[in-house]
Amino acid sequence: MELRDIQKIENEVEQVQRIYEVFDENRRLNRSKAARVEFLTTTWYIERYLKPGDRILDVGAGAGEYSLYFARKGYDVCALELAENNIKAFRAKLTPEDHIDVAQGNAMDLSRYADNSFDAVLLFGPLYHLHEEEDKQRCIAEAKRVCKAGGKIFFAFISNDFVILTEFSYRPDYFMVGEYNKETFKLDDFPFVFHTVDECRRILREGGVRVLHEVASDGISELMEGQINAMDEESYQQYLRYHFYICEKPEFLGMTNHLLFVGEN
Repeated sequence: MELRDIQKIENEVEQVQRIYEVFDENRRLNRSKAARVEFLTTTWYIERYLKPGDRILDVGAGAGEYSLYFARKGYDVCALELAENNIKAFRAKLTPEDHIDVAQGNAMDLSRYADNSFDAVLLFGPLYHLHEEEDKQRCIAEAKRVCKAGGKIFFAFISNDFVILTEFSYRPDYFMVGEYNKETFKLDDFPFVFHTVDECRRILREGGVRVLHEVASDGISELMEGQINAMDEESYQQYLRYHFYICEKPEFLGMTNHLLFVGEN
């Protein structure tokens, strides 16, 4: 099935299932040096707040990249994912030593988990797909419910304004024929839902989230993919130091495909 056919599907759950039959989430975070920047940045921020014995809920766990990483570091991890293709890829990577509770489910309904039962909650996918404000707030409310008081919730968004430039890097005619409003520069919310930095702030503020960090989690890495992937290891490590130096600077915050907001419950 092609994307134009998926766009016609009205049921949002079914639409998400089909999107991940087209997009290979299993390789997204580990296919190259450039792609790895988002993962390295995100795990660095999460680990700043973890302590031994913490419980983590990975909502929208994808193919399990974060769940496996933290479980193999000794944390108690539960994972929830909607798309069957992602769950299949996730389960294929599990070994007998991996003790992760993997379940299929919707981020707007975390009823299988008790109140105040996790030290950290990861939302690294759900807000890519929820179109309605009510659904976004329901997702945030559920994450807050299952997170302990003082626990941390990590939110990922896809950046509206910078994705336009990365699309332009692939399609020279994008500014004339791309799928966005030519007056407001709002991207069409398909196959993902896109947010500006200010929209992210508003959504979390309305959800009662106290934001600790606003992070450009992958920065310019996709736009400069060729150059970054060609780096030797020493150069790449220096690039990562530069990325961490600028990733919270307000003047660079919008220069990223993915945004990470760290909140305290």
